Amino acid sequence: MRPFNHFTPTTLSEALSLLAEHNGKTSVIAGGTDLLLKMKAGLRKSNVVVNIKRLPNLNCLTFNAIDGLKLGALTTLRELTRSPIIFEHYPVLAQTAHIMASEQIRSLATVGGNLCNAAPSADLAPPLIALGASVNLISSAGERRIPLENFFVGPGKSALQPGELLKEITLPPPVGKTAYLKHSPRVYMDIAIVGVAVRIQFEGDRFACREARVVLGAVAPVPLRAHQSEDVLAGQNLTEERILQAAKAAGQECSPIDDVRGAAWYRRRMVEVLLKRGIKSIQ
Repeated sequence: MRPFNHFTPTTLSEALSLLAEHNGKTSVIAGGTDLLLKMKAGLRKSNVVVNIKRLPNLNCLTFNAIDGLKLGALTTLRELTRSPIIFEHYPVLAQTAHIMASEQIRSLATVGGNLCNAAPSADLAPPLIALGASVNLISSAGERRIPLENFFVGPGKSALQPGELLKEITLPPPVGKTAYLKHSPRVYMDIAIVGVAVRIQFEGDRFACREARVVLGAVAPVPLRAHQSEDVLAGQNLTEERILQAAKAAGQECSPIDDVRGAAWYRRRMVEVLLKRGIKSIQ
């Protein structure tokens, strides 16, 4: 690993000043479970590393029925798996975090880090997008909020501008039921070959869909909303034929690649399989 300068600010303003001073030529570290590996492998070269672990108010986890959920960027995956708030109102996030990495990694890895890494296979992205999450980005120039689905712009690339920091993730009050299904060689530890999140808001009974969100992971350059699949489901009875149509639409909307973890045709097929299973699991 090449030498670098390391700073550990204790206030948000100090951290933002450091980011502005070095004009985007910095790496931000929280848990370090992705960044350090990349730096050791020479895939990430940083002259300056800003450690935000000691910043106050970035590990909040609060909920109310009007505003919904606030997740500080430093919230760890382990906290998601153990929070009574998450279990009661957003159980899909606890379930998703539980199948990510190991207990040791979950104790360090942060929600903000998982999103800022901007991997197409990031497990938290599909369920958060399905739940309608937004991200608050802050810099010395001010603060802005964007929908999480617009945060990813390419593999390893996000909408973060030089000098900006992901402050928190906000979710509206939960509506309907949400599921996330992941296909990987092992249930734990491995990154997703395919990930599918689906949220259904039911109308009257569990067979009538009022609104649907379908989000795909690891099968496009960014986590992808399958709008055509959503349109097939919205306002319809969830019959076997309707679910099959939605699954096929999702498989056609994605753009997977061939790599050592799976062929493109296989990933498309697994999108169909996982979406059907996901819908049935929340009916």
